[in-house]
Amino acid sequence: MITLTSDFGSPYPAAMKGVIRRHTDAELIDVAHDLPRGDPRAAAFWLRFVLPEFPPAVHCAVVDPGVGTDRDALVVRAGAHVVVAPDNGLAMPPARTLAADESDVEAWTVAVDEPASETFHGRDVFAPTAARVRAALDDADGSTADGALTPGAVADALAAMDDLAPASDPVDVRFPEPSVERDGGDDGASGGGGRGDDESGGEGDDESGGEGGDSAGAVVAVDGVTPVAETFGAVDPGERLVTVGSHGYVECDVNDGRGDGAFDLRPGDSVRLVPDSVSL
Repeated sequence: MITLTSDFGSPYPAAMKGVIRRHTDAELIDVAHDLPRGDPRAAAFWLRFVLPEFPPAVHCAVVDPGVGTDRDALVVRAGAHVVVAPDNGLAMPPARTLAADESDVEAWTVAVDEPASETFHGRDVFAPTAARVRAALDDADGSTADGALTPGAVADALAAMDDLAPASDPVDVRFPEPSVERDGGDDGASGGGGRGDDESGGEGDDESGGEGGDSAGAVVAVDGVTPVAETFGAVDPGERLVTVGSHGYVECDVNDGRGDGAFDLRPGDSVRLVPDSVSL
């Protein structure tokens, strides 16, 4: 299959599908086309959690504020998956998640002829590249017992494509990790780099209170004190809460509301979580 992700809205993804359909009958699945506009970092964040749910596929992802510039187009193999995307940091975080090991990720740049448009490379560059990759994989040798291609077979198929050349230094994005602090016996965990979506939660780990904290009784210091809860329904509608989402990251949320307005958080802001035994 080929998955499609963009910030295009409608109707531009339909043009990409039309281009792909002229070259392959692969199943096309829309992941999202309403990602934050011009924000490859936000797209990379979400694709890390969505794409691993798919069986091996070609993933065409286009959030491209540098369209028409000299930024490269990438084809990235991640295990038996392939990510086709602009070289702006979007591809590498989900590729690392898709691969069994970071060493099982390799990237190529795409030789691009003069496109028909300097503003729609989703149609003119990335969609046809995804279709060519799919065709190359159709002809690949080497599959597992269930019929899926092995990572080695995918690597060989991509290496044989005439319009791909090894990428020496693709643009990468690394998301901040939480840190645990000790100050006079008091424990706390800090995370930075809000997601940039309508919950805008600071990133953290699966233990909301930090090392030694009780997640049910912990509190978070973000413009005041907010309770940590396991479910949205643990607080009244309109009330703030901090919880751990299905992706394993700490979220600053509002039950039946929007966390971005309630917490006034932006990507890169720092959030500190402390056990309820700590005096704030």
